[in-house]
Amino acid sequence: MTTNPTSPLLHALVGDEEVGALFSNEAELAAMLRVEAALAEAEAESGLIAPAAARAIGKACQSFQADWRALAEGLAQDGVVVPALVTQLRAAVGEPHAGAVHLGATSQDVIDSSLILRLKDVTDVFLQRLDHLILALEALKIRDGTIPLMAHTRMQQALPFTAADKLDTWIAPLKRHRARLLELMPHLLVVQLGGPIGTRAELGGKGDAVAAVLAARLGLRLAPAWHSQRDRLAEFGAFLSLLSGTLGKLGQDMALMAQNEIGSLRLSGGGGSSAMAHKSNPVGAEVLVALARFNAGLLGTLHQALVHENERSGAAWTLEWMVLPQMTIAAAAGLQRAQTLVAGATFIALE
Repeated sequence: MTTNPTSPLLHALVGDEEVGALFSNEAELAAMLRVEAALAEAEAESGLIAPAAARAIGKACQSFQADWRALAEGLAQDGVVVPALVTQLRAAVGEPHAGAVHLGATSQDVIDSSLILRLKDVTDVFLQRLDHLILALEALKIRDGTIPLMAHTRMQQALPFTAADKLDTWIAPLKRHRARLLELMPHLLVVQLGGPIGTRAELGGKGDAVAAVLAARLGLRLAPAWHSQRDRLAEFGAFLSLLSGTLGKLGQDMALMAQNEIGSLRLSGGGGSSAMAHKSNPVGAEVLVALARFNAGLLGTLHQALVHENERSGAAWTLEWMVLPQMTIAAAAGLQRAQTLVAGATFIALE
């Protein structure tokens, strides 16, 4: 239930294969099946369904072959894919255990938990890329840090400083973003299990026990149901925009420093022009600026999804599905672009 706003060609410029794959239909389905299998195991452990039923559900989830057309039709009809998925999964499980599939859960439990499973992988990628980028910038600082430059304030020459001074303005916020992500992860990466209205009442007084086992089986933290409390995902979106903004600042600075008239930075691997063969355009730097502005704009849209009517909002939920994957992929693409950009950057001393 994700959307890709870019054409295949544009995706080559602003997309990210590794993180984008985590929002594919196949990845989402695999994560939802993990949730259904783990839910069955948790309910069997709590005595709500028979162990044999949990085994049958787990086996069906492992070998499940989706009817994608029927899933798409179900999504268009119901506004959510889970009812159609549960119908297919119950058919795959067969009698006498079909009725144990999805017991006491609601569509949002499966979709939200499957999203968090994938965001867990996303945060691992982000931490790794942030580490690599920070190390690359620090290595550049060791190599070129003493090179004299001219600082600019309000686009005008100000006073002399060094490449190390410039690099510090890029490195410091990236380190804060890394720390911010580590602080966010414990309350972002939590299980969702609330049942139809978020009370777990349909689980026969064993809802909290089922949720605890479900969280453990999925490698997530335990939390009360958060169906209409979307601050976790809104905060993650804010992190994505902050990160993209810092990368955009890096890209904007590099593009300005690489101008012919300034020439304090050389960027390898520039883009060509169809009309002017002498040009080497700072494409990577420009992309970072574009991605920063893209995520800054989408953040306001994502925060609109905080407004749920009562216990669930189909409109807010759909909006979240449309926006959050795009923001995540854009931030990931920025990190990847920035690594390439820094690897090909060389500071040039003032004459």
